[in-house]
Amino acid sequence: MSTPLPPNSTIGILGGGQLGRMSALAAAELGYRCHIYAPTNDEPGMLVSAARTVADYEDEAALAAFAATVDVVTFEFENVPARTLEVLSPLVPCRPGPKALAVCQDRLLEKTFFRSAGVPVAPWAAVTTESELHEAVARIGLPAVLKTTRLGYDGRGQAVLRTPEDLAPAWERLSPKPLILEAFVPFTQELSAVAARGLDGSTAVYDAVENQHRHHILDLSFAPARVPATVAEAARAHAAHVASALDLVGVLAVEFFLLPDGGLLGNEIAPRPHNSGHWTQDACQFSQFHQHIRAVAGLPLGAVTRHSDAVMRNLVGPEGMARLPHLHAEGDVSVHLYGKAAARPGRKMGHANRLFPLGTLAREAEAELLSKL
Repeated sequence: MSTPLPPNSTIGILGGGQLGRMSALAAAELGYRCHIYAPTNDEPGMLVSAARTVADYEDEAALAAFAATVDVVTFEFENVPARTLEVLSPLVPCRPGPKALAVCQDRLLEKTFFRSAGVPVAPWAAVTTESELHEAVARIGLPAVLKTTRLGYDGRGQAVLRTPEDLAPAWERLSPKPLILEAFVPFTQELSAVAARGLDGSTAVYDAVENQHRHHILDLSFAPARVPATVAEAARAHAAHVASALDLVGVLAVEFFLLPDGGLLGNEIAPRPHNSGHWTQDACQFSQFHQHIRAVAGLPLGAVTRHSDAVMRNLVGPEGMARLPHLHAEGDVSVHLYGKAAARPGRKMGHANRLFPLGTLAREAEAELLSKL
């Protein structure tokens, strides 16, 4: 077993958004320094890190100089080019490694991986031409969802196809090609589970949570999910299996659709801390960010047990920031802001967590759960 990084070691983070920021804050609490690498100079993570490099992700000279200053490298989002890890991996340990990045940044590879890992998925088809789109629709049926295979998040890069007339405009609009067509799933709830996997192969999975979206962006997470225990445990088991199958070192989230019959379908994998895991900052002794840093640094994983139930609300755009006076006035709501200057529509500016006594979430009316959020 590798020796954990000693205090004052430097963790390099590719990407400087809010996930990088919160990871850097957790690293500081554990005695580590962080060096953020990102293409722009105004990233939230840079405000709380010991060092920064502003360079393109494929600038090989800048990457080599960055590698020389850090003891390990991780990433805070999966759209880092694969070439970046190819350059860095021979120079410094990269956790997670290239396999996790490659699988999770391409929806075609991701669906194939789900199947190989034993996680059911909705019917899907690769689409490289407009004629293939028509053929895929004939097999899968309508409604369906057409998506880019790369670079899509928060509802970007996708179109819902409801009638044959929707096909041509969607094909023209979505880029880059190829695309993926997925059957429209009549789900009852959206769930997710965050798993951590250490350098020694040990795994720890937080309780599954129930997610609600608004305008394709996560709005609310309820921890634990208000579902039968068998469903929640199945989600956690799938997340642990995915982490092991990817040979992951770090944290990942797996998103699921819950079907009317109680079955689960895998939707997406995110090989890094996840928006739906933000509740762990206040409801657990070790947050998802602490777990990620512990894994990346080679430390033993911490406990994932909840000491409270929780509801997390995202603060998105000007509307979300307008809630701040109300949220700050509530004595039992924790507010986490990301340090972003401009509150543009659709931009995640922060989140708020409200805690409840263990076991009470399922019994409370939703209006009461959200009354202070």
